[in-house]
Amino acid sequence: MAKLDSALVGKISDAVEAQRDTSVHLLQDFVRVPCVTGAEAPAAEIAERAFRERGLETDTWSATPEEMIPYFDHVGEQQTYENRPNVVGVRRGSGGGRSILLNAHIDTVSSGDPAAWTHDPLSGVVEGDLLYGRGSCDMKGGLVTHLAALDALSAAGVTLAGDVTVAATVGEEDGGLGVLSTVLRGYRADAALITEPTRLALVPAQGGSLVFRITVTGLSAHAAVRDAGVSAFEKFLPIFEDLKNLESERNAVLSHPLYDALGNKVPINVGVVRAGDWASTVPESLVAEGRIGLIPGEKMKPFQNLFAERIQSVAARDPWLKEHPPLLEWFGGQFAPSEVPTNAPICEVLSSAHERVTGQRPPVEGVTYGADMRLFIRFGGMPCVMYGAGSVEHAHAPDEHLSIPDLLTATKTVACLLVEWCGTERSA
Repeated sequence: MAKLDSALVGKISDAVEAQRDTSVHLLQDFVRVPCVTGAEAPAAEIAERAFRERGLETDTWSATPEEMIPYFDHVGEQQTYENRPNVVGVRRGSGGGRSILLNAHIDTVSSGDPAAWTHDPLSGVVEGDLLYGRGSCDMKGGLVTHLAALDALSAAGVTLAGDVTVAATVGEEDGGLGVLSTVLRGYRADAALITEPTRLALVPAQGGSLVFRITVTGLSAHAAVRDAGVSAFEKFLPIFEDLKNLESERNAVLSHPLYDALGNKVPINVGVVRAGDWASTVPESLVAEGRIGLIPGEKMKPFQNLFAERIQSVAARDPWLKEHPPLLEWFGGQFAPSEVPTNAPICEVLSSAHERVTGQRPPVEGVTYGADMRLFIRFGGMPCVMYGAGSVEHAHAPDEHLSIPDLLTATKTVACLLVEWCGTERSA
């Protein structure tokens, strides 16, 4: 067995540094193809080629509507299932070690207005130590981390005892059907790691994320006699104010050790508001869509009931809304909060690996966003944590970028994690 001593850590580190250009070029290949959620095939083609080049047993498939019907509440109903392949690659170990599943999603959000970017969103341009482009941080850099870690172990002459599965999955930005399909296809391991951009912090807890739609009905009238109508916009305002109050109340009473330091651990955001269709007409309807955060330990259904009661309470105090109650709908994938114990074996081994690479233990944090780790835990029955280069502050934003030195640090950590978790045999 190859012991992960300082000599082997140094050998792995040297291998990662030596393949820096290879890692950067692979990440550029991924960034330079569009792969917005719902059209991930271009990135899947690159992933499949990269898996095969590394000798991984490769499996490529797309989820089906029939497969997802029982899970619509968790992943949402999809606009399309075509042209959305997941790619899994397996490197078999020599036997006797623990297995691990390494995951990264290949879908991205849209680039938005190109004028808001310094460079083309699909440029993959490198300036200094930063690589720019949509998906560089969230989270194509995470997939490169996995592959570069395997490359480094090969270069260091290390053969793993346990099996390593690398899953490049679709649809994370809209519910996670790719990971769910991967689990339902039978891919399991003794633990899972998702290389989401955590700023190299160990994340054993992810928040929940519920998406809602509120429809408010008013009464149209000519703007010259606006008092003859009822503005759906004005009727929505007290609902909006109460949602802000609910957010404050929840932050004051909810507690979790990994979230208590956050200024807003359960944010409520109204992201879309559509009202009226003519400037000189009182708007007869309003549709507001938003997102609510939950912390680990909260259950979705009780909170959904509480949320509905708050809207009903506001409506009961308004004569118009009392007679024309707002309609509340839950749509899209509903992300349940999830966590593993901070002293779980996968947490201990990852922390140890990070310390061997950097000289100190990583921060241990909870995140407020929803993620695919809940699906590995709930439906895969496996402990799952997140750890990766990049910051969520740069994800979904203009000039999204990833620090190349942090990418290399994450790669070294994942390589050392594989050695400690899977066990090894020295092949050279």
